[in-house]
Amino acid sequence: MESFARILRDHPELAVFLTLSLGFALGHIKIGTFKIGVVLGTLFAGVLIGQLNIEIPPIVKTIFFDFFLFATGYKVGPQFFQGLKKNAFPQLMLTVVICVSCLLIAYGMSKLLGYDTGTAAGLLAGAFSESTLIGTASEAIHQLPISEIEKTRLVNHIPVAYSLTYLIGATSFVFFLTTIAPKLLGINLVEESEKLSQTLTGDTEHEPGIQSAYQRWIIRAYQITNDKWVGITISEFEEINKDLRLIIQRIRHNQELLEPSPETVIHKDDILVIMAQHGIILNSLSNIGPEVLDEELLKFPLAHMDITITNKDISGKTIRQLRDRFGNGLMLDKITREYQEIPFNLNTVLLRGDVLKLTGKMVLMEKAAKEIGYLDRLSTATDIVFLGLGIVLGGLFGLLSITILGISITLTTSGGALVMGLVFGWLHSRTPIFGSIPEPALWIFDNVGLATFIGLVGMAAGPSFIFGLQEMGFSIVIAGFVVAIVPHIIGLFFGKYILKMNPIILLGAQTGAGTSTIGLKAIQDASASKFPVLGYTIPYALGNILLTAWGPILVSMMN
Repeated sequence: MESFARILRDHPELAVFLTLSLGFALGHIKIGTFKIGVVLGTLFAGVLIGQLNIEIPPIVKTIFFDFFLFATGYKVGPQFFQGLKKNAFPQLMLTVVICVSCLLIAYGMSKLLGYDTGTAAGLLAGAFSESTLIGTASEAIHQLPISEIEKTRLVNHIPVAYSLTYLIGATSFVFFLTTIAPKLLGINLVEESEKLSQTLTGDTEHEPGIQSAYQRWIIRAYQITNDKWVGITISEFEEINKDLRLIIQRIRHNQELLEPSPETVIHKDDILVIMAQHGIILNSLSNIGPEVLDEELLKFPLAHMDITITNKDISGKTIRQLRDRFGNGLMLDKITREYQEIPFNLNTVLLRGDVLKLTGKMVLMEKAAKEIGYLDRLSTATDIVFLGLGIVLGGLFGLLSITILGISITLTTSGGALVMGLVFGWLHSRTPIFGSIPEPALWIFDNVGLATFIGLVGMAAGPSFIFGLQEMGFSIVIAGFVVAIVPHIIGLFFGKYILKMNPIILLGAQTGAGTSTIGLKAIQDASASKFPVLGYTIPYALGNILLTAWGPILVSMMN
């Protein structure tokens, strides 16, 4: 064992990868319905391996943390700036109330129980599941005019308090959302979700892996036997059937396969591949001729691609208006907003930065993209120039400080990376031709960046972890419960009685304000609905900003 420990001390990079491997493995463990998760798993792994007194240069931790924060800002940037508009006011106000409440309650509990600055920061970070606060608070502590020994002691107390309060904070928040909050609101989650589903889509939802057998769009082949359709062009055919919204995708003429143009003339016995809505195919095309099974004709390439909305004239329009503008040659399969799929119907309002997943011919896809925004051709390349410049500019911005009521406040270089990630994410949504970071790369920056940072925090705190645990005592668990729940009780009643929010949207907004993906998943499972995500995105964007900023602010308040 000693020889293995010596190898890890001599080659600390191996200790880092061992921490990641063990941490991700621990993250898959479930305790009842609660999953430990990658963050807590890597923290525990870091603490365990840290008992071997392995030294990792601090700059490594900072680099991975900056990757994580920039990626977080990049993802939520479009929605954050969209959320600053008037129609998002209730969700923004709810987020501010919840986040300010958690800061004040964490400060009050820390002063009441005599906690030091590091413990207070860990309490807030753990109770609200906001691991980014560990980094910004640690940086702020290093700026305090105290000895290096005292700085190290305070910084090492952060992960100890975090680990003790994260579990109680996450589990109690999930229990509150799924069990207590519905009773306080006087609702049944499933019934309320079904009402919202009927209001927004006119349909009910299904559990994951199950979908309605009804398909809105269908493609069939018909042989022209009715002389009414002989001798007219494709454009004339579609104009005559304008109300039915038919589109001819392909033609077999005299055994020859043709890609039709608007001027193509229809002849008798031609076989047309027609795309239309299901009910139209069944009820309105019987006068064309018999349906034909022509496998070769029906085997034509359809593009499945994403178009990001960048045109300000499209933003604010409904899907119905978009459909009327571009015809029915493209099928809308999914809308993604801030990397979360959102439910939609014809009246759903589209926003700049939304990603439309479309199916149709490539020529139609390219034509629509010219007016809608940017056609993502599924490149796997990351714009490193964009990424590096963003983190540098963010770090310089984070070095700036302001003094409010005698308290010096700075975002730190890491907090600046988050802010510039927001700006650069927003810029990319406007001009996607540059600044591309594919989703798999974002996953690496987001998950591995955070996990590495947390693992290294745990390794640094490892030797003093047990002593810190004994020093804090059981009171930290009680404090974690109070900080985790009381702000959300305040937010719940504020959202219900002051903001008059729909209860399902309100609960989703509370998970966003608490930056709790676990909470969002729990409320979606409990309500058997994906609709809570409609309240999640804007609060999640603002919550990340505020809770990250609370690190240096709480450190200043405690000193």
